[in-house]
Amino acid sequence: MKISVNNPCPCGSNQKYKKCCQVFHKGKIPSNALELMKSRYSAYACENSKYIINTTHKDNIDYTHDTLEWSKEIDMFCKTTDFIALEILEFTPGESEAYVKFKANLQIDGKDASFIEHSKFLKDDNRWYYHSAKIN
Repeated sequence: MKISVNNPCPCGSNQKYKKCCQVFHKGKIPSNALELMKSRYSAYACENSKYIINTTHKDNIDYTHDTLEWSKEIDMFCKTTDFIALEILEFTPGESEAYVKFKANLQIDGKDASFIEHSKFLKDDNRWYYHSAKIN
């Protein structure tokens, strides 16, 4: 679903999208893993597969150089999913490795598809990337 720049940001910050995650989607580099986590959730809600691909670590199990096919898979997931809310449960910062535990409240075909994830983020060349996750 396309998000209007004046709508509340999908990440739950209570700010307008244009003042929150859109700045990252337009090129600002997140300063920590928590900002990256929130901006990635918003990217899914905004159907921004390019941002998801560009912020995924090359060692991630789903990483592929076939970005066209990967983008199609992300787009299909985004189009069939309602992103209801993001709840940050825990943030463990670090210099080069950080963790975010969150609950993604989702619906697929009107059915609850929410999950809790403990995500690992790595910092390479002064940029944070999503590395991997454990889903509860």
